[in-house]
Amino acid sequence: MPVWLTAFLMALPVGSLVEYWGHRAMHSWLLRKRHARHHQAGAGQGWLGEFFDYTVGSLFFLLAGFLYSSEAGWGFAAGALAFAAFAAYSHQLQHEHPELCFWLSRPVHFLHHQNHMWHHNFGISLDIWDRVFGTYQHVEWTQPLARGRRMWSQFLQIKWL
Repeated sequence: MPVWLTAFLMALPVGSLVEYWGHRAMHSWLLRKRHARHHQAGAGQGWLGEFFDYTVGSLFFLLAGFLYSSEAGWGFAAGALAFAAFAAYSHQLQHEHPELCFWLSRPVHFLHHQNHMWHHNFGISLDIWDRVFGTYQHVEWTQPLARGRRMWSQFLQIKWL
């Protein structure tokens, strides 16, 4: 497997781990007041704003692959940006249409906000790290009744800017 592809694939779980620990830190010391305002508002800032925050917030990690080689650096950076794009989408979707997060058994970030969880369910895109680090809390959630089959266009109906 080419080095760039290996680095790209490695960036995906690293990105989700950084997302988990970054969000967890926001509940204790990192940008705590700004994050509290986000919880009070209960809304995302749009995909572009989320993507910008994910990218800037993880810039150090984005460049980590260059410590190995330029090929690994570009691959890792591309993987990190791909994860940031997915994470920004996942965050915004859970604020607007949590029932569309088909890759999660429960939309953990939506439940995190809805149930005012300050110490649980820090995962946004995925809940795996909450399960690994013992911060996952099962909350009952009844998915709204689907009105027919989901159309692909529904997945695009979020605030993008």
